[in-house]
Amino acid sequence: MNTETTRAELPYRCAVYFAPTTDTDEWQLGSQWLGRCAATGQTLPQPDIAGVEKSTLMACTAEPRRYGWHATLKAPFSLAPDQDMASTIQALRRLADTLPSFTLPPLRVSTLGQFLALRPEGDMQKIQSLAAACVKQLHHLALPLSDAQLARRRQTALSPSQDLMLQTWGYPWVLDHFRFHLSLTGPLDKLPLEVRVALIEAAQRRFHALPAWHFEHIALFVEPHPGADFELVEHMELRG
Repeated sequence: MNTETTRAELPYRCAVYFAPTTDTDEWQLGSQWLGRCAATGQTLPQPDIAGVEKSTLMACTAEPRRYGWHATLKAPFSLAPDQDMASTIQALRRLADTLPSFTLPPLRVSTLGQFLALRPEGDMQKIQSLAAACVKQLHHLALPLSDAQLARRRQTALSPSQDLMLQTWGYPWVLDHFRFHLSLTGPLDKLPLEVRVALIEAAQRRFHALPAWHFEHIALFVEPHPGADFELVEHMELRG
């Protein structure tokens, strides 16, 4: 993607994610599970799962597929009027230069609300600190939410603390409310129990044997226009 853009050419939204680099098994296995590579835009064949129709797997992975294989660090945001792609990339690189790399705690398939995700088990301090740095130190890039956007977010029941996070940082699930995860599905509550079990078991078989994941980069993704699939723009190496 050309980063030298005019305001009219800017993407609708940017997001800062943890995402494995595209040359790793972690990227390939996750992208294939979702059915799309966010680096190339290519549709990928999803795995065959006994007891789960192809159309069912396609439908229940539709939501995370649009965002790409990732864990959110700074949720999607529109750029402030004084920012562009060049300044955004520069800010991410500056931040990455201050952040140390580390090994993630073991990732396990688990439920989060009504959906499946890979979540870490163990000491979360390093993850929490890095995510908080992304939220706070990149906040100047983001256009404040409009009243309509705030109202839409509030359609989900929020605690007073989450509502304060929404007003302050543009997203309710940050800082003390942040939960690092890589989404594997959208909501599964309307699927038959046997289909949900088959999905869980398939995900466990697929992801449990991977070696330790190293958190060595932050990644910039963009949504080119409203409703478009998110695209991977660049990984920034952590050098702190």
